[in-house]
Amino acid sequence: MRLLTLSDIESPFIYNNRIRQRFADTSVCISCGDLKVYYLEYVISMLNIPLYYVLGNHASEEEIGASEPRLNPWGAINLHKKSIYNKKHKLLLSGIEGSLRYNEGRHQYSQLEMWAMALGLVPKFILNKARYGRYLDIFVTHASPWKIHDDTDRAHQGIKAFLWLDKIFQPQLHLHGHIHLYNRYQPNQTQLGKTRIINTYGFQELDFPFE
Repeated sequence: MRLLTLSDIESPFIYNNRIRQRFADTSVCISCGDLKVYYLEYVISMLNIPLYYVLGNHASEEEIGASEPRLNPWGAINLHKKSIYNKKHKLLLSGIEGSLRYNEGRHQYSQLEMWAMALGLVPKFILNKARYGRYLDIFVTHASPWKIHDDTDRAHQGIKAFLWLDKIFQPQLHLHGHIHLYNRYQPNQTQLGKTRIINTYGFQELDFPFE
């Protein structure tokens, strides 16, 4: 199965009239936040595939055409504090939005609040294990785990609860954004036990599950 993952910046390879030809074999799209509603809706309408997402710390209500101001792209599925099973692809997904609180903006949380949201997912993961034989396949966040791909400033520090969740429940894939990649030498993938953690800044194409 081919995944298309998006985060933080709009790419001319995505917002392009040849998107159908370029990503014809893509089965599922996942957004890790800080992308405009119209951009995600364009992907949905052009590729006609499921799009799962979490919001980033820069998400804000916006007016799209004649519609009401809204945060959520039509036709997309918000993973925040949920565990969702994609029956067609037999895929278990979950996510948590936002970043650490560094000003009074929306979708920002303390480490303690992130812990509360992560722990709130535990009963859902245990139920997944009983039903499907595993806790989780893909964990989707905007911020990165603690000390993995993160930075030292308050806004871009990683989340301690995400690191714990990866270690305990070992999803095959943890996708995040938030950390901008300005050169090719910045690492964007880390293996933590059975979990591959990927900063999907811009976009990534992934074959999943991994060999």
